[in-house]
Amino acid sequence: MRRRLPSGFCALLVSFATLCPSGTWAEEVPQAYEIIARPIAEFRIGSSETRFGPLEFIGGLEMTSRSRAFGGLSSFRFLDAGRRFVGVADTGLWFFGALSHDAGGRPDGIGTFTMESIQDLDGNVSGEKWTTDAEAIAVEGDRVTVGFERAHRIAEFRLTPGAMGAATGEVDFLVPAYELRMNRGFETIAPAPEDSALAGARVAVTERSIDTRGNVFAAILEGPLKGVFTVARSDNYDITDGAFLPDGDLLLLERRFSMASGVAMRLRRISAASIRPGGVADGPVLLEADMSYQIDNMEALDVWRRPDGALMVSLLSDDNHSILQRNLYLEFRLHGE
Repeated sequence: MRRRLPSGFCALLVSFATLCPSGTWAEEVPQAYEIIARPIAEFRIGSSETRFGPLEFIGGLEMTSRSRAFGGLSSFRFLDAGRRFVGVADTGLWFFGALSHDAGGRPDGIGTFTMESIQDLDGNVSGEKWTTDAEAIAVEGDRVTVGFERAHRIAEFRLTPGAMGAATGEVDFLVPAYELRMNRGFETIAPAPEDSALAGARVAVTERSIDTRGNVFAAILEGPLKGVFTVARSDNYDITDGAFLPDGDLLLLERRFSMASGVAMRLRRISAASIRPGGVADGPVLLEADMSYQIDNMEALDVWRRPDGALMVSLLSDDNHSILQRNLYLEFRLHGE
């Protein structure tokens, strides 16, 4: 399978904080356009192995487009299991699309893909990276919650694809604003299961806004356990997205970069019992992958059920609008849930 040379990748990724364009692509966004999707059959490069701990690799896609606006994919959620999805790009854009699978159940294409500008409370599109750096999304019915970093905020919108309109309000993120690092703010917003101890509350987790003990700030935004907690940070990994599992555990996607080894990713299962105000949430690593695997700058995660009942984990990468990086979609089945 084709992959990018580590030397080129490392040269590009000197700092994730400086990779993004200075402005947005709002003025160049088409209504709809074609996504060219090349199937990825192997997760570990050069190996037919499909089982990686509790995760089974189903398949993936490398996605490209002729549009300059495509890319920067930060977070997404399926609107129906494994098919239609909505997401946010860190260039201040919504994206919508539909995933298809072949007869064997492997992802094989992206259709009906559109993008549109994210508006503020006044219905304006700023065109400035500072105010439009969207990094996290959650969907509950027709309510969409989006987390922004740099100009830190959590905003709510009404789900109306093609006409998303102005934000309908903002949510108190509870974490003291002075604790939020400029380019390390909220990367995860996920609603807990209704039947869990969190009673459906939205949980927001930052990328790397850390306390004096080196743990990552997070918050339960509402409900009976409303309050601030932290997530244990280890091995220089930063949090890039997350979603709750049916039992109330929180599955986190994490990313690490170094000049010596390039980029790496891992999935960590945070115990439901450890997500409490004032606590330090933690849990085991389920999967870790470096550049010997088909990964890139992994930014987005969602969890969903297949019609046969299998619990699925889907990941997206952010290419930072660079010719040296890729937009990837990876799909796994989680066993022993």
